[in-house]
Amino acid sequence: MHQISVYYNNKYECWFSPFYATGYIDKLVKKGFLNFSILGGKFREKTEEYLYSNNLLVDYKGIKNEYDLVFTCTDLIIPNNIRGKKIVLVQEGMTDPKNIFYYAAKYLHFPRYLAGTSVTGLSDSYEYFFVASEGYKNFFVKNGCNRNKIIVTGIPNFDNCKRYLKNNFKYRNYVLVCTSDARETFKYENRKKFIMKALKIAGDKQIIFKLHPNEKVERAEKEIQKYAPGSLVFSEGNTNEMIANCDILITKYSSLVYIGLALNKRVYSDFNIDELKTLIPIQNEGTSASKIASICERLLNESTELGVTIKDEEITPYSKYNNSVIKKYEPVTNNYSGKAKFKSVER
Repeated sequence: MHQISVYYNNKYECWFSPFYATGYIDKLVKKGFLNFSILGGKFREKTEEYLYSNNLLVDYKGIKNEYDLVFTCTDLIIPNNIRGKKIVLVQEGMTDPKNIFYYAAKYLHFPRYLAGTSVTGLSDSYEYFFVASEGYKNFFVKNGCNRNKIIVTGIPNFDNCKRYLKNNFKYRNYVLVCTSDARETFKYENRKKFIMKALKIAGDKQIIFKLHPNEKVERAEKEIQKYAPGSLVFSEGNTNEMIANCDILITKYSSLVYIGLALNKRVYSDFNIDELKTLIPIQNEGTSASKIASICERLLNESTELGVTIKDEEITPYSKYNNSVIKKYEPVTNNYSGKAKFKSVER
């Protein structure tokens, strides 16, 4: 969201909010029951830290202004105060595997958040849905999303993986194991089995475990020390750079697998690798944000008819503002979940 907003700096006032909910879900957030999710806890703290450290305008829950356009990276929850406004959805990463809640949400209209990201896009509450690749467009259409609203632009956090090859992480040629927060989000995981699988794959190679940011660090470290003594464990650090320096990447259900595939690493995942290869985000040297910004300015300034298909040749990145060339924006390495809200102002 930050990367997209950079292309609007000279034209529009851009405000940001950590992801939020309204109604009874918000009441649960206030009581701390949802601190394991992006609505609170560590994720909310990291989001706020990022926003303020980058001197961005913050309007938690979008109550300070009336907004002309709302950007969001998930439509599992559509807060009441943005319903009826122009919304665009930007794919954040990989979606959860389908389970019974996916079908309950799709066919029985159960709340989408119960199904997790497997139902991404099914709200149909957006004008456009910007996705990572043609493979993902077909994937979301098959899931039930409106084909005419989906535009393939690439996504800013996965469109220039080769930039991670230049880094200062001191280790090289190891097996990187990225753990999940399944247990913290009330899903089942056999962690011992996962660690033993990693040991078998690694053979004599050094193993580095990178813990999920939402994971209980002390518990995870004890398990690793018990079943894989001699392994290195990191709870902080740039995971993308760690992937760039590894020989083998092992994950469960993580979007990080796309970094490994894009960099031609040997990859293991609980998803089918051949299917993942058809979904790999476009590598367009970091131009996804400018393409999205360009299309959405039309949405701001024109009376857009829903269902109009944007042709590939029309998706061009921003290069100029006020007759001055904008330098290419270096994508940020910090990821956060939230909404970017855009308010047009006279200049």
